[in-house]
Amino acid sequence: MQTIFLVEDEPTIATTIAQYLQQHGYTTAVAKDFAHVDTEIVAAAPDLVLMDIRLPFASGFHWLEVLRSTSKVPVIFLTSVNDDMNLVMAMNMGADDFLTKPIELPVLLAKIQGLLRRTYEYQAQDGKYRAGDFELAALDNQVTRLGATPQTIDLSPTETRILRMLFEQPGVAVSREEIIRQLWENDAFIDQNTLAVTMTRLRQKVVDIKLDAAIQTVRGVGFRLAVNGDA
Repeated sequence: MQTIFLVEDEPTIATTIAQYLQQHGYTTAVAKDFAHVDTEIVAAAPDLVLMDIRLPFASGFHWLEVLRSTSKVPVIFLTSVNDDMNLVMAMNMGADDFLTKPIELPVLLAKIQGLLRRTYEYQAQDGKYRAGDFELAALDNQVTRLGATPQTIDLSPTETRILRMLFEQPGVAVSREEIIRQLWENDAFIDQNTLAVTMTRLRQKVVDIKLDAAIQTVRGVGFRLAVNGDA
């Protein structure tokens, strides 16, 4: 699972965001010592940092500057101040995105998913993704169960795009809205009902290689690929 480190001095906001992200398959850590935020981030080794601008001891701008001297971890700023000066300053100092309070949790989740995908997505030149015992060949529209006798299933382009989103972040829930948005950008018209039918057909298609059991529905959220002991 990917880890999100939250630097937020309002306990209610920090707890709400942390619990929401945990429900969507992320591990979270929350800053406790605001005089040594940089040390806590290094210790947590997160995949992404959510950073409030107004903090005790030093601002989020200060901690971003310190962080950028040694790390390229993606950072999303959270702030109650909505003005162009803060936005420009944040981006110039190396922030990757910016979100104004009050935070809309689905919007925050979408930003996190998109930023993590852009930052960590690994795609080999041959377009193959590996998760557990399965390999997705995106360029060939095929998914294979590896082993002594590999078994391969042919996919439609839409099924490949859906599986690619799941293979990119094994164990992490991908929202229905994010899947629909991605498919819409790829000129594949799809809505909630169409997605439900497509997922049912996809699961049926990959029964023979037992990938259907790994494609899990996360109630109220979307879908995730559970492999290698993910529950």
